[in-house]
Amino acid sequence: MQIALLGDVMLGRLVNDELKTADPAYPWGDTLPILRQADITFANLECVLADDGKPVAHKVYHFRSDAKNVESLRSAAIDVVGLANNHVLDFGVEALREMLVTLDDHGILRAGAGTDLEAARRPAVRRVGPNAVGFIAFTDNQPDWEATGRAPGIHYVPVDHVDAGDRRVTDLLELVGRTKGRVQLLIMSAHWGGNWGSDVPPAHRSLARALIEAGADVVFGHSAHIFRGVEIYRNRPIVYSAGDFVDDYAVDPVERNDQSFVFLLETSGSAPSKLRLHPTEIARFQTRLARRSAGEIAGRMQRLSTQLGTRSSWIEGDSVLEIPTGPGLTSTD
Repeated sequence: MQIALLGDVMLGRLVNDELKTADPAYPWGDTLPILRQADITFANLECVLADDGKPVAHKVYHFRSDAKNVESLRSAAIDVVGLANNHVLDFGVEALREMLVTLDDHGILRAGAGTDLEAARRPAVRRVGPNAVGFIAFTDNQPDWEATGRAPGIHYVPVDHVDAGDRRVTDLLELVGRTKGRVQLLIMSAHWGGNWGSDVPPAHRSLARALIEAGADVVFGHSAHIFRGVEIYRNRPIVYSAGDFVDDYAVDPVERNDQSFVFLLETSGSAPSKLRLHPTEIARFQTRLARRSAGEIAGRMQRLSTQLGTRSSWIEGDSVLEIPTGPGLTSTD
């Protein structure tokens, strides 16, 4: 089984303008064959797909993409989206509700936001042959958008409270255990922390390990705009930050928020066996497989991952960075 994991996907503003005339597949560039070959493709959708709503107050950036651009997600064979982030309510509750209906009507599973807390916490589950693959999405951004028993919102978990016994952290770990009891593979989408910086926050490391101990098979982090290293813990991969996959953001020449990867997870049975990282770059509101800079991008990921005890191999002919996760190859236990 192959599962493609994508970092932050922002289809609003100038990307949305481009999609008014461009083909729905435009944002994915030449990554499409990789995305379409996967058995499941997941993305963190960092915008709201809606035609209605008004920008909420007290926010600098508001990201909305026309509801019709759900076809852009479908063109890339995106099966599941994470909605636990700090932009899905940029245009208010009604726009969120519109997006939920749009995704459901087009067969795209979702996790991390909903009409109440139960819905926001509910895992998305997709079957591939005999295997059920579960996705749980949460964020520590935008606490004022936390869903409640009666109010729509996001699955908010205060990550910095991981060692303080916060109920929401405890509930998350219990949710992981229950969900793992009914799926063969469980992937966590974690939209956590602030922007920038390649160092992994200690709280992220603590929670990621706790999630794996509770039953998660993959922790897939994002939010920082740039990628961070990959750690292997108990033969399970932790991507601390995937970076930005497609958007219209200004590029920091040092941090390079225009560079990321298609994270292609391969499994042996229902257990992760390797990650194959295809380097990507954003140009003209479109993601493209990196060519001249592929080795440089992969080399940076290698250095960051080595600091976390992770071994990897750059396969020049395939332009792929390979990280094994199987037994006997784990970096930490």
